[in-house]
Amino acid sequence: MEYYNKGEPMIYFAPMEGLTGYIYRNAHNKFYPGVDKYFSPFIAANQSKSFKTKEINDILPEHNQGVALIPQILTNKAQDFICTSKRIKQLGYNEINLNLGCPSGTVVSKNRGSGFLSTKPELDHFLYEIFSESVTDISVKTRIGKDQAEEFYELIEMFNKYPIKELIIHPRIQKDFYKNTPNLEMFQVAVNTSKNPAVYNGDIFQLKDYQKFSTDFPKVNTVMIGRGLLINPGLINEIEKGVKLDKNRLKDFHDQIYDDYKNVLFGDRNVLFRMKDFWSYLVLMFSDNEKYAKKIRKSERLVDYDAAVESLFLEQDIMN
Repeated sequence: MEYYNKGEPMIYFAPMEGLTGYIYRNAHNKFYPGVDKYFSPFIAANQSKSFKTKEINDILPEHNQGVALIPQILTNKAQDFICTSKRIKQLGYNEINLNLGCPSGTVVSKNRGSGFLSTKPELDHFLYEIFSESVTDISVKTRIGKDQAEEFYELIEMFNKYPIKELIIHPRIQKDFYKNTPNLEMFQVAVNTSKNPAVYNGDIFQLKDYQKFSTDFPKVNTVMIGRGLLINPGLINEIEKGVKLDKNRLKDFHDQIYDDYKNVLFGDRNVLFRMKDFWSYLVLMFSDNEKYAKKIRKSERLVDYDAAVESLFLEQDIMN
């Protein structure tokens, strides 16, 4: 397909609610530059004239200087999407991402995220309305279906009707959540038949995963990585430059995020909540990490947290 351009790899950072907000993005962009696009955790669209404080803070241009950010919207109501898009455009954004991938039960039960994939006529009408309005460019992040992978044959035909800037495909069904393995046969269907640029998302955790994907799909040079970058924030440097994760730089990265959270959040409990989520992924990069992970999880005061993190960095090595 003519839109594929196998040049330099393009790497996007997938959004993760509660983890990849502007504080994390700014620190990551500072210490591990090279991400081509960061995607914001989803904004729940509505028709009010203002955002929730948390949502507006996350996408304010002054909170994302030097970061290539794509705001993401979650909704199944076209007018809500359009109204929210207009407010986002006023902030200077020219691309918005539609979330059709979130597998969370609370989201899916409202026919949003990957739950919207099961109501194809309604989804088709929704897409017709939002693309007819053309407030900004629209990319779509999707799963391949809700209950069965074969749903994707109909979905790709539907997506082909619209000028989607990029179709980011996580080739699992909603019921998989993050279990089982990505369905690469269905991703190949997208590569073969999509009229819009296809981006791959799913289970790239190490350099060898990226290399295997590139070998298997030589026409695709754009991937989105989520959990792999949360576990190894320097994975992008390993992919693009062959540079392994450095423990001292990782400590500086952690300290930046930790200090920034302490500056904007009130009380030990709120800071610890954020940092424990942060470590639920990052700790996997360390040797013999279980007892340290337990100490971090059980920390009730910042002083306890500080001691647990300090001992981890001092006593254990990065597993490269």
